[in-house]
Amino acid sequence: MEVKLQAIRFEPTEKLQDFVQKKVGKLEKFSDEIRKVEVSLKVVKPETAMNKEASIRVNAGTELFAAKVCDTFEEAIDNCVDALLRQLQKSKEKQANR
Repeated sequence: MEVKLQAIRFEPTEKLQDFVQKKVGKLEKFSDEIRKVEVSLKVVKPETAMNKEASIRVNAGTELFAAKVCDTFEEAIDNCVDALLRQLQKSKEKQANR
């Protein structure tokens, strides 16, 4: 699985990069079809609360996408991964019902 991290308007710390790799790696447990994951991190409005935006695009046969805005990048990534896990489960259920 290839993970591509893009940071807009800031330079991510190594700790943040490791956090992204760890969280996104959890998606691989739920689907063997995941080929590529694109993570985009952006500071929306500097000096305000709820200004960290994370979006994750997953190519797993079909394309899945989640975007969240939170106080911290870690919280936004957690929320995105949770949303993507639900999408993967729904996708698997649809395939199983065919």
